Amino acid sequence: MEFLCYHRDRPGSLPLRDELLEAHWSYMDGFAREMIARGPTLTDDGALPTGSVHVLDLPGPAAARAFAFEEPGYQAGVYRDVLLRRWRNLLGRTMWDFPGGRTEGARYLVLGLGGGQPVDLAVPADREELIAYGPLLSDDGTAWLGTAVLLRAPDPDAARAVLTADGYADVEVHRWQFGGRPS
Repeated sequence: MEFLCYHRDRPGSLPLRDELLEAHWSYMDGFAREMIARGPTLTDDGALPTGSVHVLDLPGPAAARAFAFEEPGYQAGVYRDVLLRRWRNLLGRTMWDFPGGRTEGARYLVLGLGGGQPVDLAVPADREELIAYGPLLSDDGTAWLGTAVLLRAPDPDAARAVLTADGYADVEVHRWQFGGRPS
């Protein structure tokens, strides 16, 4: 089962986040085979981290909760909250398979938080800029709760446009970059 985990940083936690960076990477190294995508969200100017996104394939909801809440930054108080949802990988690939590479262009996390009838259940026809795409679901996979997308786009408005705006209670757009231990 695939899950999206988004740890959102607590204001003022950057020094602690920096102190725990190696512990975070070491923890994530233990999930390398399960990773579909990972990386930090950033301030609008891309200068500072604001959170940490991980999309991975795990045995079930209990394993996903353990992954999210045993993460060293969470344990130490780096994060203010965690969004953890079952997710379905409609592209069938990982971020490392994205043909656009790791660094060219601006990247975004777009979260459409459900508020009614399910929308955006199919991959958009123009999928060249999509890094990851799929619905957010309840733990048992039966209820649609929204859509999560990682993509390359020229700006936040273009990133937001990948979703049907009036189909969601809220749409969040966060600057994002490919994550992992630097080479």
